[in-house]
Amino acid sequence: MIKVKVGLRPLVNNLNLPTVLKTIVPPGDTTERLFIATQPGEIFYIGNGFIGTFLDIRPKVIKLGTSNGGYDERGLLGLAFHPEFHNNGLFYLHYSAAGTQGPGALTEPFKPNPCDPRTLNLKWVNRDIQYDHIDTVEEWVLQSNGQPQKRRTLLNIIRPFFNHNGVNSLNFSPETGKLVLTTGDGGSGYDPFNLSQDDMEIAGKIIEIDIAKNISIVNPPAVTRFNELPPPIQETLTVIAKGVRNITGITFQWFKNQYIKYVGNVGQDLIESIFSFDNFKPVQVTQLTQTSAFKSEPVPEGFINLGWRGWEGAFPTAIIRGCSVNAALNEKIIVYYNEAVRTSVQRLQPITQYFHEDPRPGKFGATALTGVQPYIGNEIPELTGSVVFTDLARKERSQSPARGVLAYTRTGANCKLNDFRVIETDYNFGTQAAYYVSLGANLDQTRLYLGVYGSMKVADLNQGTVFEITG
Repeated sequence: MIKVKVGLRPLVNNLNLPTVLKTIVPPGDTTERLFIATQPGEIFYIGNGFIGTFLDIRPKVIKLGTSNGGYDERGLLGLAFHPEFHNNGLFYLHYSAAGTQGPGALTEPFKPNPCDPRTLNLKWVNRDIQYDHIDTVEEWVLQSNGQPQKRRTLLNIIRPFFNHNGVNSLNFSPETGKLVLTTGDGGSGYDPFNLSQDDMEIAGKIIEIDIAKNISIVNPPAVTRFNELPPPIQETLTVIAKGVRNITGITFQWFKNQYIKYVGNVGQDLIESIFSFDNFKPVQVTQLTQTSAFKSEPVPEGFINLGWRGWEGAFPTAIIRGCSVNAALNEKIIVYYNEAVRTSVQRLQPITQYFHEDPRPGKFGATALTGVQPYIGNEIPELTGSVVFTDLARKERSQSPARGVLAYTRTGANCKLNDFRVIETDYNFGTQAAYYVSLGANLDQTRLYLGVYGSMKVADLNQGTVFEITG
């Protein structure tokens, strides 16, 4: 793979943490505009030389950064525009709702112990009181007077922990015309309750929502499982995939008369992974609930399984502990051996993966995958036809202040893991930390946008910059 160097052109700065970067042609306009959603709840757009506020829902979003040292994974997590937004003004939001703070599903931090089966088979009990918060997915409309207004709530999802709620979690499928929601496994670490592999759990899935179906339920109940939803809402949902730990959205690329889907799964301790798939057969939630009611095991054809929690990328999920023989080394022990065996054949293989520790020249130690985008533009010809991705920050101890990573891979038809290469940038961040928190593209995937933040803490305000990646 060839060496690539790009420029970073600042578009707007002094933002709160930018979670979603997307373009669309607004009603009454003729130009594609870049929209920027921030984690605390603002949505901005870039017009002709100015920055405008599209919507501010901060009062609706849960109070962020009040614990965990100011770090938080809740907030405004998803923004998607209807394919006919220019004509109908419809758009969709996913956020953590204000006033829903709970105590959490566990009273202490979780870490599995392969020698103690009790830690490997935990159940999430008392869900109505033992949870962290509620996420909501809503439909809004941009009215003719230019003011956005909420129309209805599509889902209310109870989340067990504060983290792994997904990010850039709403996108429209050009293949089916449906709204796609990507949910994380519910959080903590190691998916304590194995929600991601349970077909009935909403957590850890990629879900399609048929927003064209006109249902009378405008404020659905807050639930954790598909079978807790009213039947009319179940009928609007299909499941594309399970085995998700935490996904940075889904992107679609038209290639050889079909849509290739890309998703990036954030890792636990070892690996960050990027997957792609083309053919799949989404499973109706009504089919899942009926099968569950009759206590039979569904075997849906085409159901995608990313493998978590038994697998982290192409490796069985390992727990890391100090090596008793040599204190300078670590032992990596398969923590969910039986689950790794059960899902070894069913799971989808990643197209590329990169490691939290990597001694190879030209590689880097990863922190967390934050964005995946195919690029088919010509301005950066070395990247044309590649898949670009971002990592939050290099893990090397010598890297101070923190710097995010831009990299790329190329996919092939050989069904093998592909290598990747770091993309060099020419921008001087000076003494300021630069965490790469989001990656976006325009509608035809010929332009790329990068969201950078000066802190890992959402409570540290106004440290965000959005760049265009240039040749």
